[in-house]
Amino acid sequence: MARMIFSNGSETRDLPVIQRRLAGIGITLRHWPEPATPRARELLAMAALSDAEKEELLGAVDNRFEELKKEAGYTTRDMIVLHEDIPGLADMLGKFDKIHLHTDDEVRYIVAGKGYFGFVEKDGNQFMLEVSAGDYINVPANTEHWFTLGDSKRIKAVRYFIDTSGWTPVYTKRAMANFG
Repeated sequence: MARMIFSNGSETRDLPVIQRRLAGIGITLRHWPEPATPRARELLAMAALSDAEKEELLGAVDNRFEELKKEAGYTTRDMIVLHEDIPGLADMLGKFDKIHLHTDDEVRYIVAGKGYFGFVEKDGNQFMLEVSAGDYINVPANTEHWFTLGDSKRIKAVRYFIDTSGWTPVYTKRAMANFG
């Protein structure tokens, strides 16, 4: 379940409070149950997945993809599986741990693990949002943000796209707040 963390060290897990704050910058946050079949639970517990296993897990949540195609016009989806044994993981994550934006929505359904999105509000204030299994987040195009795995180093997420070409990060050069 999502947790909002502020640069002064305070935090909240109150979902309606978090959703209202995110809505102020156009972000949608929902909580959907992660897949619960025995096979899905087995796949969720594994650190790494083959392409066939990723497709199998995607199939377990295809109902969400069908909803999002109708609701927002998403045309494709894939699964990203990150874990501590991936060669070059730090370099890969380094592309997204600075404040940037995308020209397409960044849409994720976290099915296992956790990560941290940081956001810049209209007044320049910044906060972080811990997302974990069951959290669905839609970060609209041109929203300043960053992403990190923090200490966990594991996450499985379904990524939804309208156009994958709009997903290259555009760095804004804004300084990040210190979150301790």
